[in-house]
Amino acid sequence: MAKAGRSNDWGFPRWREYGSGRETVAQRECDRHGCGEAGLCPAPKSPNSPDRWYFCQKHAAEYNKGWDYFEGLDKEQAAERKRTEQRDASAYTEASHYGWAGSGDGTWSADELIALEMLELEPDTDFDTIKRTFRIKAKAVHPDVKPDDEEAAKEFQKIQVAYEVLKAGEERRAWKG
Repeated sequence: MAKAGRSNDWGFPRWREYGSGRETVAQRECDRHGCGEAGLCPAPKSPNSPDRWYFCQKHAAEYNKGWDYFEGLDKEQAAERKRTEQRDASAYTEASHYGWAGSGDGTWSADELIALEMLELEPDTDFDTIKRTFRIKAKAVHPDVKPDDEEAAKEFQKIQVAYEVLKAGEERRAWKG
């Protein structure tokens, strides 16, 4: 016979998840006057202050829209803060190539934009133009046309890789579309 004080948190079967309790949880409301949403987004009350407002997501976006990080600083202080922020965040710039690049509409990946640059084409180029440009450039530096020319062979390989990247991207888009 089990003791009367034993809870359901010990033993199996479990009737609820670990760490769940039956007591109420106090939830902070949005600090915007008249808003009853949950205030889950902290926002600083002033620069370099530990005090925070707690807004719902809608009001946090509204509050941060006009936020000036350099407000109240003279030009030298603002330049120094910007320099230190960039220095401290420099590790993250290493991964910036994973973000959207180029036209921003998602048509081309970062690798495809680099390939377009190698072929000296614009991002709004269609695939027929890409194919035509590749053939013209490849014929000019093909190893059969320029034997024993190291630079031409390297240029041909570069052009060929660029075309393969663009062709794979075009096939992927055709498959999805």
